Amino acid sequence: MKGFADRIAGASEYYFSTKLKQISEMISQGKDVINLGIGNPDLPPHPKVIEALNKAANQESIHGYQSYRGIPELRSAISEYYQNHFTVELNSDSEILPLNGSKEGIMHINMAFLNPGDEVLIPNPGYPTYSAAAKLTQAKVRNYSIGEDGIELDEFEGKDLSKVKLMWINFPHMPTGKTASLTLFKKAFDFAKKHNILLVNDNPYAHILTEKPLSLMQINGAQEHCLELNSLSKTFNMAGWRVGMLAGSKDKIDAVLKVKSNMDSGMFYGLQMGAIKALKSSKEWFQSLNDTYSKRKALAMQLAENLDLSIDRNQAGMFLWAKVPKDESSEEFSDRILKDKNIFITPGHIFGSNGESFVRISLCVPEQKFEEAIQRIKDNS
Repeated sequence: MKGFADRIAGASEYYFSTKLKQISEMISQGKDVINLGIGNPDLPPHPKVIEALNKAANQESIHGYQSYRGIPELRSAISEYYQNHFTVELNSDSEILPLNGSKEGIMHINMAFLNPGDEVLIPNPGYPTYSAAAKLTQAKVRNYSIGEDGIELDEFEGKDLSKVKLMWINFPHMPTGKTASLTLFKKAFDFAKKHNILLVNDNPYAHILTEKPLSLMQINGAQEHCLELNSLSKTFNMAGWRVGMLAGSKDKIDAVLKVKSNMDSGMFYGLQMGAIKALKSSKEWFQSLNDTYSKRKALAMQLAENLDLSIDRNQAGMFLWAKVPKDESSEEFSDRILKDKNIFITPGHIFGSNGESFVRISLCVPEQKFEEAIQRIKDNS
């Protein structure tokens, strides 16, 4: 054997992949671990979504390969979803690409637009996959900060951005919970257009604990110059289904399709039919989902207070971002709580250097688990 590819030198196994092994080992030893770390929705999809999947799966003729672009009915449902929730018009034939999960889309976008040596602007703190995908394509990561007003772009004033080809934004932001606004999107769009950078918004939390869902595509000109990823994982409790979508101009969608079509063989027909049903969900679905997350957020804030964590109550999305006491790092705090209380909370350092003083609490846990975690902290405290 003549060695491994250079591109994996800067990559490592996904943090949660390794951490789940440790938690599984603790559980096998009889420890009752409460996992408040991972954003894996514990709620089921709507029963009608399951019904649509089952009905389709029972058809004998649909078990072969499907179109790389997805069936026309799914693309039309995505187009209707964008129109109904964001008042954005997308051509279902040319401006929409269904994906086998938006995480796949992150890699496809990097492969479609980046060459070795190109530079990528990535939020710090931010979703680790943005950096990992850039490194796998041998691009250079340049971070920008997430501040009180969202994107901190003043730090690039007077800097050479000629090699920057791609910029990731993610609002509502994970992990900080910073909310989206059209003003914020316009600021990012103007910056990217000025420097001839492809701006990509990753938008899976648009409906979670927000007053009104927003899309980058609502900004005039964004449909031509930007891309937006979205997903059914969070809003519709379909994380394991791996159904995502990409919106943008025809030339950009076609570029991503060149990569995608060489890496998968389409999405199972039954999943697509279930996704169509989910995308047509009523307002009651979104309200019920947020009622559940609101109750959990209130309990997560109680837990944070009992842990002496500082929090900003105006957060969106399915996590709570909290500042640890000054005398501990995020990893030290997380490890101590796991060891002493059998509670796992994600250390913020995995999201970048600006997350070092923070931890992230997932809301994807039933209320009784939060109540139990609160009691564990109170006991012998």
